[in-house]
Amino acid sequence: MFELSYPWLLLLIILPLFLKKRKQDSGSALTLPALARLAGKQQQRPGWKRHVATLPQALIWLMLVLAACQPRWLGEPITLPQQGRDLMLAIDLSGSMDMNDMVLDGQSMNRLAAVKLVVGDFIEQRKGDRLGLILFADAAYQQTPLTYDLATVQSFLDDSQLKLVGQRTAIGEAIGLAVKRLNKYETSNKVLILLSDGANNAGNIQPLEALQLAKAAGIKVYTVGVGAEQMVQQTIFGRRTVNPSQDLDEQLLNHIASESGGRYFRARNLAELAQIYRLLDQLEPISRDNLTYRPQHSLLHWPLAVALLLSFALALRRINWRRLYEPAG
Repeated sequence: MFELSYPWLLLLIILPLFLKKRKQDSGSALTLPALARLAGKQQQRPGWKRHVATLPQALIWLMLVLAACQPRWLGEPITLPQQGRDLMLAIDLSGSMDMNDMVLDGQSMNRLAAVKLVVGDFIEQRKGDRLGLILFADAAYQQTPLTYDLATVQSFLDDSQLKLVGQRTAIGEAIGLAVKRLNKYETSNKVLILLSDGANNAGNIQPLEALQLAKAAGIKVYTVGVGAEQMVQQTIFGRRTVNPSQDLDEQLLNHIASESGGRYFRARNLAELAQIYRLLDQLEPISRDNLTYRPQHSLLHWPLAVALLLSFALALRRINWRRLYEPAG
């Protein structure tokens, strides 16, 4: 559909007629001989020829007025997703996330690399959802607020580094910060997905205190405990099997999830971690008001181009007239 942004500017079309009438009323006359002769020639022409002679100027003015109105073409209405989730991700960056107890295609990788791999796929599937990212270790930091810009969330997750914000684990501060940020939004479904591989041993807010804040704000907390339960290590006395997740406080994570209405998941390997995020994908979406928009394409350049071409043509014509009336020799 064609539309003018400022249609009232079309009134400027009659401005030259008004100015011409005022000039006639003032009794002004041409004084330059060459222009006077040219004007005499114009007066001697039939009426239709005079109108044809002024047609280029009229078209130029019409095109300029049309450009000032900012014409544009509106495409078909596009409806945005009516359903979506508001999810805040909290990812542990403590030193223990460097443990190489995750395996992919026979190759071991550390826990953070596995989380980036799986959570990256989770983020990619969040079309229509708002997603935020919190990173925590000695303290918690918000990397992105809730946003539809999933590419930015993915970029900040990819750029996260171990020991970026310390070595320890501040679970309470991560929950507290998530509550503070989610409270800014008037939504019926506020969800925090917290992933950690250790126990709370840092921060100024205790996890149970943060849990009460989350419950008061109506925020569901889904917790994920990551890390293998068995790992073979080579020592000077030979190979031995150890539990690399002995510091994981499953009791705390389970309590936080159940008390807030969420659920606790255990991820011992990449397959379990991927399955957890597939289950999280089934969280009940929330309803939002219908949002539609129409793509807009500016047509401003077309009338300006026509006005420019006509101006060049008129200038060339005036040059020919000038040469015709220049005195010989």
